[in-house]
Amino acid sequence: MNNYWQSLKLITTLLIITILGKITYSPRLLAESVVSHSNSIKFIPPPPPPDRSAAGDRGEAASRGCGSREQSLMALVPSYQQTINLNQEQTIPVTKIWGLTTSEYPTFWFFIPYHQSAISSMEFVLKDESQKPSKTIYRNFLSKPEIPGIVSVSTKTHTPPLEISQTNQPRMYHWFFKVRVKCNPQQPAKLHFVEGWIERTELNSELGDLEEIRFAARFEQLTSLEKVAFYAEKGIWHDAVTNLAELSLANPNDDRINFLTEWKSLLQSVDLENLANYPLIDCCESVK
Repeated sequence: MNNYWQSLKLITTLLIITILGKITYSPRLLAESVVSHSNSIKFIPPPPPPDRSAAGDRGEAASRGCGSREQSLMALVPSYQQTINLNQEQTIPVTKIWGLTTSEYPTFWFFIPYHQSAISSMEFVLKDESQKPSKTIYRNFLSKPEIPGIVSVSTKTHTPPLEISQTNQPRMYHWFFKVRVKCNPQQPAKLHFVEGWIERTELNSELGDLEEIRFAARFEQLTSLEKVAFYAEKGIWHDAVTNLAELSLANPNDDRINFLTEWKSLLQSVDLENLANYPLIDCCESVK
């Protein structure tokens, strides 16, 4: 009997070692790509660029005049509050507006609190700041939404592809979204704008060639919502928000997924949950 239990214990031990060995030698990110959806989507912010890089303004002040519910023009991007040391005795506060993407042609999202009748013009500008002087790679006026809500600005077909940022050669792109508002016909239009930075990265940059192939195959097996969660967990903000917003727009009557819950959770991760109930509006195209 003792020999039987000793044999059974040995077999069990060998099975555990075999299983653990398979797990240990699986590609690290390949295992992580299976996202559990027991919890709502949450963005995990990566560390922003060092020093004073990426200073900007996503629009925190309340709107005046003809804005909706005293909300301000707002960019749907992460905001980082930091302190920069000028010297041993002096420091300054810095607000950094910065996000990552893996896309050659990222989409940007903004909340516009104004009705169409109050908007004089809207303009989006994208600059390549890796060059000195900086180079404007996109600048165009946009069509106006009819009602207050969240709109998107696509750069595809309008700009050269964003270059991937390298450790020894960072590629930083500076964007501006400008809205000229005319609440009173008797007064000139006032300029409201937000600005920030975007950087392109690789999702699987630390993998070898074989692991990269396995990762790509496994990633394609994820559902659309699992991909959103994966981007959010990896700190790839622009891909997470774009994929979730486009998924919601493409499936407005899908009862299997509570998009509003996931949307609120994602925006809450960057302290923008107050915008979650505003509609996603199919706008805005470039106009000549």
